[in-house]
Amino acid sequence: MKENVVIKKFPNGINLFLNPELEFEELLTEISNKFQQNRNFFRDAKVALGIEGRAFSDEEERKIVNVIHESSEVRVICIVGKNEETNRTFIKAIKLSEIQTTDNTGRFFRGTLKNNNKLETESSIVILGDVYPGSSVTATKDIIILGGLYGEAYAGASGESGHFVAALEMSPEKLKIGDFRYRQKEKTRWGIKPKIQPKIAYVKDNKIVSEPITKELLEVLIL
Repeated sequence: MKENVVIKKFPNGINLFLNPELEFEELLTEISNKFQQNRNFFRDAKVALGIEGRAFSDEEERKIVNVIHESSEVRVICIVGKNEETNRTFIKAIKLSEIQTTDNTGRFFRGTLKNNNKLETESSIVILGDVYPGSSVTATKDIIILGGLYGEAYAGASGESGHFVAALEMSPEKLKIGDFRYRQKEKTRWGIKPKIQPKIAYVKDNKIVSEPITKELLEVLIL
C-alpha cells in the first residue's frame, strides 16, 4: 500500500513526498501524524524543507509548515526547490546568525507581523513570515526575515553597528543598524519593480548598504 506521506533526509533538510491524489486537509492530517510518530527522531532540528509530488500555493505551504511545527520540534527555516541558489545562500545567512549568537539566546518567531505589531528581543531573531508596513522588529543583534521586510527593522539596538538585517524581499519603510539609518533609493518610475532577490543590509564605510546575499559576502561578514 502506497504511503501518503514519505519523509527523507538530505544534508541540512528533509524532503516530503506527498500523495497528489489526497485532499489537502487529509494530507495535513497525514503530515501531522507522520511527524508525531517521528518526533523523537527529529527532536529540535532546524531544516530546509523540500516538497514533492504536487504543487502548492504559498498559503498551503504555510499551513504545511505550521502543521510540522505543531506536531514536532522541527523548525523549518525555508522551503527549497523554487530557487536553489536562494536556498543555499539563505541557509548560510541563518547559520551565520547562529554562529554569532554563541550564548544561545537567538529566537525564532513563526508568523507575520501586521496591524502595527511590534516585536522586540534582546538577541538575534529569525522571523518565519513577513513584516508588513506599520509593523516593526527590533533586536540587539541580527534580524533574518524568511519573507518580506516592508515595515521597520532595527538591528544592533544596543548601539553596535556590526550586525545585519537579511530578508527574502527587502523593501523597508525604515531600517536602522546600530546608530546608522538606511536611506533607500528612490523608487523607479513607471511602476517597474526590480527583480526580487534575497538581500542583506549591513554597515559599510559608515553607512548602511543593501546587497544581494552571496557566499563571498557572507564569508566577509563572518570574519
